[in-house]
Formats: sequence, C-alpha cells, structure tokens
Amino acid sequence: MGHLNLPIQKRSPRQWRLLDLVSAAFFAIVVIFLLLVFTPLGDSMAASGRQALLLTTSDPGQRHRLAALVELGTQRVTIEACSADSVDHMPCEDPRRNSQLSREMNFYRERHCPLPDDTPLCLIPPPKGYEIPVPWPESLHKVWHSNMPHNKIAERKGHQGWMKLEGPYFIFPGGGTMFPEGAVPYIEKLGQYIPISGGILRTALDMGCGVASFGGYLLAEDILTVSFAPRDSHKSQIQFALERGIPAFVAMLGTRRLPFPGFSFDLVHCSRCLVPFTAYNATYFLEVDRLLRPGGYLVISGPPVRWANQDKEWDDLQAVARSLCYEIIVVEGSTAIWKKPLGDSCLPNQNEFGLELCDESDDPSYAWYYNLKKCVSRTSTVKGELAVGTIPKWPSRLTKVPSRATQMKNGIDVYEADTRRWLRRVAYYKNSLNIKLGTPAIRNVMDMNAFFGGFAAALKSDPVWVMNVEPARKPPTLAVIYDRGLIGVYHDWCEPFSTYPRTYDLIHVAGIESLIKDQGKNRCSLVDLMVEMDRILRPQGTVVIRDSPEVIDKVGRIARAIKWTATIHEKEPESHGREKILVATKKFWKLPSASH
Repeated sequence: MGHLNLPIQKRSPRQWRLLDLVSAAFFAIVVIFLLLVFTPLGDSMAASGRQALLLTTSDPGQRHRLAALVELGTQRVTIEACSADSVDHMPCEDPRRNSQLSREMNFYRERHCPLPDDTPLCLIPPPKGYEIPVPWPESLHKVWHSNMPHNKIAERKGHQGWMKLEGPYFIFPGGGTMFPEGAVPYIEKLGQYIPISGGILRTALDMGCGVASFGGYLLAEDILTVSFAPRDSHKSQIQFALERGIPAFVAMLGTRRLPFPGFSFDLVHCSRCLVPFTAYNATYFLEVDRLLRPGGYLVISGPPVRWANQDKEWDDLQAVARSLCYEIIVVEGSTAIWKKPLGDSCLPNQNEFGLELCDESDDPSYAWYYNLKKCVSRTSTVKGELAVGTIPKWPSRLTKVPSRATQMKNGIDVYEADTRRWLRRVAYYKNSLNIKLGTPAIRNVMDMNAFFGGFAAALKSDPVWVMNVEPARKPPTLAVIYDRGLIGVYHDWCEPFSTYPRTYDLIHVAGIESLIKDQGKNRCSLVDLMVEMDRILRPQGTVVIRDSPEVIDKVGRIARAIKWTATIHEKEPESHGREKILVATKKFWKLPSASH
C-alpha cells in the first residue's frame, strides 16, 4: 500500500483521522514492545503464552521447553491447572483410551500408560466444593460428599450396608454384599476358623474390595490389608476407600502378575470379587497361590461357592484347591476357607488341570509388567521362615531381622543400620522440622523409595498406614517389607501411580533423582515426577524429599512452579553424607468458579 503524499492544505478531515489512527497504533506497538522486553510483564505474558500453547497443541517440543524452563527456574514459569473435567484423572487407567484395547482376560482394565508427551503438563484441580478430608478415625465412618460426588454405589448398594448419603456426608455402615449386617460380625465369624486375633496374621489382600470395609475393620485386629479393585468410572470404589483412610490402590487381575512379591500375604480374601479362579487353566488361582504364604488362609465368599447355577465352577474350584493340597477348613453358607500347605511336596500331583511346578529359575517375586504363568510357584526358591505360624507374630516381626534380608549380602548389618537410621530421622522430622506425623492431619502416607521399610517401621506408634513403594529397577527388597508386617507395591516412577488424585496426606522420598535415572542418565523428567506427586497429594498435604544439595535446589525450583510452599533444611546432625531436606506443603487452590 503506497503512502499518502498530499499537500497539507489539501488533506481532508477523513485523511487526518486515518493518519492519527495509524500513528497511534504504531506508538502503541512500540510501547508494548518496550514493556515486554524491559519489564516483568513480559516474563509473565510469555509464561502465560507458553501455558496456553502447551494446553492446546500436541507438539512435544513445547512440553519439553516448558519442563526445561521450570527446572532452570530462570523465568517466572508456573505450571497451570488442568481443566475441571480432569478432577479424577488417572493417566494409566483412563477408560476412554483403554476401552479400545482387547477384552481377553480383562487386558483393557489393566494399567496402560500414555507416553509423557501425550499427557498435558498441568495440575489436577480439586472438585468444586472440595473440603479437607475428615480426619482418622472418624473418616472410617464418614467422608465429605463434595470430595467425591459419585452417588451410584450409595444408590445401588445402600441396602447392603456399603454406604449412604446423609446430609453433606457419605456414611459407611460397614456392610458388604456378602456381609450386609456389617464387617465386624463377618470378621468375628471368620475368627471361629482362622486366627484373626493374636498377631499370627498380619498382612492381608482383599480382592475386588468394594469400599474396603473388610480391610478397614481388620485394622482393629492389627491386620494390615491391601485392598484393590479395578478403575470403575461410575463407582470409584478405591477412591472411597482411600478417602476413608484405608490402604487401597487400583489394580486388575488380568494378564499380568499383581505388583507384589511372592509369599507375602498371610490371608487372601475375596467377597464376591467375581474373579474366575479356575478360568484359563486355573491361572488366577495360581496367582493367588504365588502371593499367599505357606500356611496362609484363602477365604472366598460368594460365587461360585455353593452358588445357584454355578455347580461346575464350584466343583472346579474345589478340584484346583485339592490338586494344590489346600486343606478345606469349612464351607458355611456361601463362604469357603482353605489353608495352604507348608511346602512343595504335594506336586507334581495327578490333577485334571495338568498343573506343574514352575522351573527353578522362576522368581516368584518378579511382578512388574510380568505375565501370569500357568505353573505353581515354588516355595523352596525362598529360604528361611516364611510360613504362617513360623514367621514371628506381630509386632515382634517388625523388628526381628527377616529371613529374606539375611539372604542378601551383609543383609543383617544393612538391615539393622537402616532401622537405626530411620528411627533417628523420623524423630528429627517430628521434633525439629515440625512435620505433623502422629497427629490427625496425616493418615495416608507413601514412601516412594522404601528399601527395607525403615521409614514406615519408625511410624509404628502413629495413626498412619504407609504404602511402601519399591522402584521396579532397584534391587528387590519389597519381600523384606512384607516379612516385617508392612505393605507396599512395585512401581516405576517414570509412570503415573495407580491411584486417584488427592489420596495421600504425606509423600516421603529419599533419593528422588535416583528414581528416574538409569546408568547415570535420566529416563524421564523430574518435572513430570513432581507433577505426578502433586496429583496424588491432598491439598494442604506434606512432601518430604531428601537428596543432594544440587538436586534439592532443582526440586525447590520445581516446587515453586507447581504451587508448593517449600523450605529447605539441613539434615539431622547425626547423619553422614551431603543430604539436604526439602519440606513442602501443597497449597489449597481452586479453579475459578467460572470454570464450573
């Protein structure tokens, strides 16, 4: 477009107005440019632009650049909130994506994680009306409806005593499909046949747990139960269990081993869990057998036990149990109780399922993305005291050196040093860092790098339970944790954890950078890991991270970008090494009301 070049006296008023507008626009652009270059407004708007671009594009490069800027901390970059419809998002259990997968052996309901580049880098918001959870032990009986406004279980199972809506709360009478009168009388009934009291049983697995009332009421007997159920977009069973303060996580018995070591549970319980134990040549029964200690107890309540139109399934279940030399203790109503034999001597046995012992080379504790096997795990592959009745009773088994620790190089010395170290560290956390352990503010705790479970063991007198996580790429020590009477799972921290958002009050990790490294190189981003920690941490929850000063500085920069309030402390005086400790609190922020 050419310039106007008329003599001044011949320019019309309209032309004057046009020139004024062009000049004003030019000067405005210059002013904005100067503001962006020379003032903090530029940094702020640039950060905003990066966020908007990130949330609207599939370009992985934008994601990587944002993560790099957050780690460097050289600009005022923050990670923004996800959309309001993501409040219950679990990346690896997304029904919309997983529904496209094979239904064979429930493969589609297992973990299937997206690549980080396919996941928005944003913070999961709380639902509208979210409240700080009801503290333990009151939470066993009631939780805020607004924290999980999902009514379907209450509507469908209220007559069975699962839960009901009452004012602003969901109330939990303690019932279940197979024990509508309540978990307490059901547990008392089981106690007539198996040693519920007295410390003989300590670790239990509840399969397809509903809202986990069975595990919740076993706590009164000092039995610590891992409750699990698959993701159900309508029922949110595990979300309710964790909100109640009961140990639970999302899992599906499908094509892979459950993420636990072999011979870890004293009791395995299924109350109408609908697991087809004898299907696929009894593969699912063999998985239960892998997890159950010698001398442990298996309780199946509901189908197919004496269930209408399931006579063949019931006959097959009894046949599988007989072929593995399980002792039937009682069949009462629709509840059957078996006791597992102490050794391998029963097999190979003549049986219609053709069951055989696994090879000597099979390690029954390999269980991270490990396909189910159609063979019987050998108890003889593990040396030492494993059986219920020979392993020490609770609570002495917490401190006695476990047999599986003694099999490791210098295992006894390392175990005892680890125990002393964590007693000292936890005392420092409470007395000098003012972490609210031992108070009603902390119930659900996770140790992301648990080793021998020393951190959890040092919390024995606190009203907490600890999910001890054994990183999948580290030397396996999770079996030792179970031998101590504690619980945990295998996990690779370059993937999201199988739990709902807002499920832990405190997350602890020693050596956070080691979780993402392999042979000195980062396999994934520390930013992604801390965003995942934020997802599973409750608002006003606490994070404790121990690592080198260099890593803690990096962690502190990321903490600011994800809205944590963080302070950095020196390690306890008696500790050696170069560690520092970051203690952070997740702010209780909400989406603007317009977002709803």
